[in-house]
Amino acid sequence: MNRFIIHIDADCFFAAIEMRDRPELFDRPMAIGGSANRRGVISTCNYSARQFGVRSAMATAYALRLCPGLTLLEHRMALYREVSQEMMAIFHKYSDIVEPLSLDEAFLDVSSNCESLQEAGSLAQEIRQKVWQTLGITVSAGVAGNKFLAKVASDWRKPDGMFVIDSDRQDSFVAQLPIWCIPGVGKVTSNQLQFMGVSLCQDLYCHSENELVKRFGRFGARLYHLSRGVDERPVKPTRERKSVSVEQTYAQDIESLNACEALLPELYQRLMLRLEKLSADTVIAKGFVKIKFSDFRQTTLERLGGDWAAEAFLPLLAQAYSRGNGRVRLLGLGVRLAGSGPQSAAVEQINLL
Repeated sequence: MNRFIIHIDADCFFAAIEMRDRPELFDRPMAIGGSANRRGVISTCNYSARQFGVRSAMATAYALRLCPGLTLLEHRMALYREVSQEMMAIFHKYSDIVEPLSLDEAFLDVSSNCESLQEAGSLAQEIRQKVWQTLGITVSAGVAGNKFLAKVASDWRKPDGMFVIDSDRQDSFVAQLPIWCIPGVGKVTSNQLQFMGVSLCQDLYCHSENELVKRFGRFGARLYHLSRGVDERPVKPTRERKSVSVEQTYAQDIESLNACEALLPELYQRLMLRLEKLSADTVIAKGFVKIKFSDFRQTTLERLGGDWAAEAFLPLLAQAYSRGNGRVRLLGLGVRLAGSGPQSAAVEQINLL
């Protein structure tokens, strides 16, 4: 049976909500992120700010140098999660098979609702209009016969656009895709592929699956199939993740606890960026700190609780630091996520404020 998949992605989600509530910001470069004085990181910015080169995951201090007139706002995570839940509720009115990827994007399998990709495109357009009318924000949509191509298509006419990859032009469309459009092709893999003379998906067609597996391991099989537009993954209504973490290995050893504490805000901002990509109903069960010392001994310390502001990691950091030799080569922060089923009293809704 043919599958018809819609991928919907909100346009600069956090920034869009702030501009909706404060229309005077609409034409001004603005971003949501941590303070430059606390080594903060940009999590989202509007398209006006992007014209200056501001991007997500960029250090706030650097973003302000690129765009001195940038309006910087603090996160309102409770509001963003509320809007996300309302958006997902709209999706569920059009399909029972919805797979949230983060607060602001999801896959919908509408195969049982539609008889063609064109009909699925009409449905996607209706969903886009419903989100705008109900929530006052725009979303972009991609429609295709599988998840990979639907996600590529949703980015094709951003912002506030839609693109349908028809089955009769799928092969020619995929052949001309830059190889970095394939998920998992980062800087290292891209450099390896460039060395092989590969810049477009069609450049991989002269390489067998066995050859790519020998060179890239299991990812080689993924390269082989996705470069040909083949993706058999189903849309999964539920996904379970056990933890989210960030870590950093430092070129020079950190010599004191105070120095470790000074590095914590940057790690925390990176952790927050990853947590913001989880679905709105995610809950935290524990927080943890990881340290690797200069002698390569490693320790991880965790504690129950759902409220993990940056300061909450400080006691764990101090206790973990006391287990070593005083010189640290790696620091990490993370949270354990609650599984399905009844939640214990120790588990609370994610709180990043």
